[in-house]
Amino acid sequence: MLNSLTQNEEKNLDQLTILFHTLGGYVWGPVLLVLLVGTGLYLTIRLGALQIRLLPIALHMAFSKGKNPNLPGDISQFQSLMTALAATIGTGNIAGVATAVVLGGPGALFWMWVSAFFGMATKYAEGLLAVKYRIKEADGSMSGGPMYYISIGLKMKWLGMAFAVFGMIAALGTGASVQSNSLAQSMQSSFGVSGWLTGTVLTAITALVILGGIKSIGRVTAVIVPFMAAVYLLGGLAVIVANIEGLLPALGLILTDAFTGSAVAGGAIGTMIRYGVARGVFSNEAGLGTAPIAAAAAKTDQPVKQALVSMTGTFIDTIIVCSITGIVLVMGGQFKSGVTGAALTAQTFDMMLPGPGGWIVTIGLIFFAFSTILGWSYYGEKCAQYALGKRIVWPYRCLYTAFVMIGTVVSLDLVWAVSDVVNGLMAFPNLIGIVLLSGVVIKETQVYLSAERALKLNNTD
Repeated sequence: MLNSLTQNEEKNLDQLTILFHTLGGYVWGPVLLVLLVGTGLYLTIRLGALQIRLLPIALHMAFSKGKNPNLPGDISQFQSLMTALAATIGTGNIAGVATAVVLGGPGALFWMWVSAFFGMATKYAEGLLAVKYRIKEADGSMSGGPMYYISIGLKMKWLGMAFAVFGMIAALGTGASVQSNSLAQSMQSSFGVSGWLTGTVLTAITALVILGGIKSIGRVTAVIVPFMAAVYLLGGLAVIVANIEGLLPALGLILTDAFTGSAVAGGAIGTMIRYGVARGVFSNEAGLGTAPIAAAAAKTDQPVKQALVSMTGTFIDTIIVCSITGIVLVMGGQFKSGVTGAALTAQTFDMMLPGPGGWIVTIGLIFFAFSTILGWSYYGEKCAQYALGKRIVWPYRCLYTAFVMIGTVVSLDLVWAVSDVVNGLMAFPNLIGIVLLSGVVIKETQVYLSAERALKLNNTD
């Protein structure tokens, strides 16, 4: 896809990539990593490890049919979760995990699990605040997310505006360009399809769906996400079962390397933790503040219920889907071969399950990337709407589809580098908002759980 670039243009791209990698190192430095994990740890303690105690109930809520379709909101809780999962189960689960293992070593997978565990508490808080502080627009649709709970709950409109600006920019990279870039590379390597052709077709299909708004996105993702996740999980499990003798050694390497960094050049444990946490957050988005934008659209009158449903997204995305990819990569042992990203994952799957292995990754990547493009389009437009008003929605949708096309013909390294920077910038205002509003989260949770306990006691009398 870069064959048409001149040497000068390639040099400029390389320099720009280096610049954003450097910026990413600062943005994703110790302060943000401590804030991300620390916020989740703090909420986990204050909520009494709610992500463990109430996970079965949360999963039941997430996959149960809503009993009252007349509740306020635009889409069902299931569609809200699928929209959020559509945005999170993307190339991060295939290419992102591979990048983390290559740059951070097998131990990075352990730190992805750690960030996901505490991230579940963060995602819970985001979902609760999203519903509590959402607003009803003049046309009857719902709007919510960090920009609203920061500006309404904390009366800090400037901080909410900062999140919205970062969000509308991040969507163009993380949601549009990163996904289309990985999809185009996969189509070119697997089928010989040019980036321009992939981009043209993908852009057209994307436009058809997102121009219909959140209801159209919700209907499509409710079909695509369960199907794509099931196919990829079954395929990954087939690879592991076919090479079951390598499972325990791989798990042992992940755990030992997590605290020694022996597989990373120079034994840089800090580098391993950084890539594990950063790629984990990139995948499940806990703390970034994107998922609550979808949560705010859910049909519900109870913030805690939607918070529990939102929490399951991190569990499904990282603890389940990312783990399949990471374990297969460590079992395959190809992470030092010089290949990275989706190509490494496809190569490893194909090596361990000749024939269907590579196809599992290719098909998964296509569906993952497309669904993420859809989910992030809604996040971006809601941020743009908050920052610039309702009139910007249609122009932003057009701009977003244009970036889908652009992503198919630019450097993958550059796209990832830019996305890392803007994702980190989004997280700061959101995490500040969550920490300062944590008292609201605790109080709402206690009131809801007390009411549930009282109801159960009454029913048993």
